[in-house]
Amino acid sequence: MAKPPLVILTGPTAVGKTTLSIRLAKACNGEIISADSMQVYRHMDIGSAKITQEEMEHVPHHLIDILEPDEEFNVTMFQKLGKEALKDIYSRGRLPILTGGTGFYIQALLYDIDFKENPEGEGIRRELEELAEEKGALYLHQLLSQVDPESAERIHSHNVKRVIRALEYFRQTGEKISLHNEQERKRESPYTFRYFVIHTPRERLYKQIDRRVDQMVEQGLVEEVRRLKEMGIRRGMTSMQGLGYKEILDYLNGDCTLEEAIAILKRDTRHFAKRQLTWFKRERDVEWLNLPDFDDDRERLLEYVIARVKDMGKSLE
Repeated sequence: MAKPPLVILTGPTAVGKTTLSIRLAKACNGEIISADSMQVYRHMDIGSAKITQEEMEHVPHHLIDILEPDEEFNVTMFQKLGKEALKDIYSRGRLPILTGGTGFYIQALLYDIDFKENPEGEGIRRELEELAEEKGALYLHQLLSQVDPESAERIHSHNVKRVIRALEYFRQTGEKISLHNEQERKRESPYTFRYFVIHTPRERLYKQIDRRVDQMVEQGLVEEVRRLKEMGIRRGMTSMQGLGYKEILDYLNGDCTLEEAIAILKRDTRHFAKRQLTWFKRERDVEWLNLPDFDDDRERLLEYVIARVKDMGKSLE
């Protein structure tokens, strides 16, 4: 029995995934599943660079605006909802296109990773969350370094949620989550897929990131975060871990000036883009789309991607 088709179109933040994904979907009878940890939240449009209804051009999108900002979201939830979206798309004979920059989410869906969720872990998780509140993210990251240095190297110290997950897994199983993840990475995908990563020279990407941050501020990022704060959304919540939100919240709380917040946001977004590229370089079966190889002509790039998708054996009208 043939495996169902799946297209992944990803790359670092601000590289230009959104426009290409829409045009690909229109050319290939596709629907888009968002692989983004922030675009799931309502009221968080500017900071998450969320696609607008107008930009969607009537292409159906899944996993956007499905949660309130005070709700939890994690990779296990993404995987469950992503599978439901895939089933829905296949039922209509259409092609799913997974688009976004959260590599861990893409990996979870593409290879159907087993996360070994254990309800008994809730007590451990609460204990670690309290420890993070009391002693800070860096202290927790140092604890992870002691038991699982490989994971500590891969997970940024600010990513408290993933640090807690790794410590929780070790406490529950006695096994390093890095070892478990390495085993899971060898799984065969249940899909026939094309995995595209758009790439552009670093200097150009960093300029695009700086420009995007400036545009977000012009579009009203500060007002958006102010409204979230008035709604009772706090820094420790999952939704507030997204780039653009915690930095502006620090400004609104009087911890820095707006200029400092913007400078930190630009710097941290550049670091994030670098980590995204490192992640994609570790993934297997990835096809890199280097924009200079196409003379920065996105029409040529689109034509190439369409041809590669059609090669996959999916009959596309």
